[in-house]
Amino acid sequence: MPTRLHFTENGLIPVITIVGPTATGKSKLAFNLAKSFGGEIINGDSRQVYRHMDIGTAKPSREQRSLIPHHLIDIVDPNETYSLALYLEQARKSIQDIYNRGKLPFLVGGSGQYIWSVLEGFKTPQVAPNISLRKKLEAEAIKDGHAALWQRLEKIDPEAASRIEARNVRRVIRGLEVYYETGIPFSQAQTREEPPYRSLIIGLTLERTSLYKRIDKRTDNMIEDGWSEEVACLLENGYYPELPSMSSLGYRDIAACITENMALDEAVVRIKSSTHRFARNQYAWFRLNDPRIHWLDADVPEVPILAHGKVSEFLRYT
Repeated sequence: MPTRLHFTENGLIPVITIVGPTATGKSKLAFNLAKSFGGEIINGDSRQVYRHMDIGTAKPSREQRSLIPHHLIDIVDPNETYSLALYLEQARKSIQDIYNRGKLPFLVGGSGQYIWSVLEGFKTPQVAPNISLRKKLEAEAIKDGHAALWQRLEKIDPEAASRIEARNVRRVIRGLEVYYETGIPFSQAQTREEPPYRSLIIGLTLERTSLYKRIDKRTDNMIEDGWSEEVACLLENGYYPELPSMSSLGYRDIAACITENMALDEAVVRIKSSTHRFARNQYAWFRLNDPRIHWLDADVPEVPILAHGKVSEFLRYT
């Protein structure tokens, strides 16, 4: 059993955070670092929480998960409700538990809202779900499109809308729900308290052309690995395309191949394009000029060595 990690002078828990856009190799780097430093990994991707959605969400392999404990992966079914509030509760509990067992917590993912809410100590508004309102808004999103629903949120609460992707219907609906139930904009209803963490944030980035090439290659590999069969299995088990979980990149496009006879080649083109756009949006959360983030070029072969050095230096002062 590793020796229990020391607290900092201020009583803060050390947390290694790895962020950046999709397809830059965050999971692989986190696995290698956790292996070197006696760590465990906490998922910071809003889509990897869903069971049965492995290929399209690029989950770490089962072999990786058998060698290094991964937390908050495969914890809800695709038709179950999952919220930021629940994620924060579970992520904070996981960090504390990992630390208490003498391990180093690694928070890893590309969902900016999840990552920063943990690191910045945000607390979500305690507003109970209004099921009838949610169903009404979900029906409107299906009828008028998710962009129309997002535009409504933008008029009510532009700050919240700027931090929520239009395709994330579940979060858009939550923003509207909080406002309709309380009269207070979602962005103003959130509170913050200083978190008990000291975090090293490592960011992986790529020049845009290289990033797009990686995304395209990974998409092709996902198709070869059976992504279409994964979606078919979801549909057969009653997980319909309108579910919030199925708004994950590519799932509705592939579902359209199965239910609407869309050509797979067309779906792949759409998936690549939407993933390019998604990666660009991730830089709005993880800015290259953010002094808190230690950016590394993911194309540089020495990235593992450089990252290892940064973690070693960070722990010397922790």
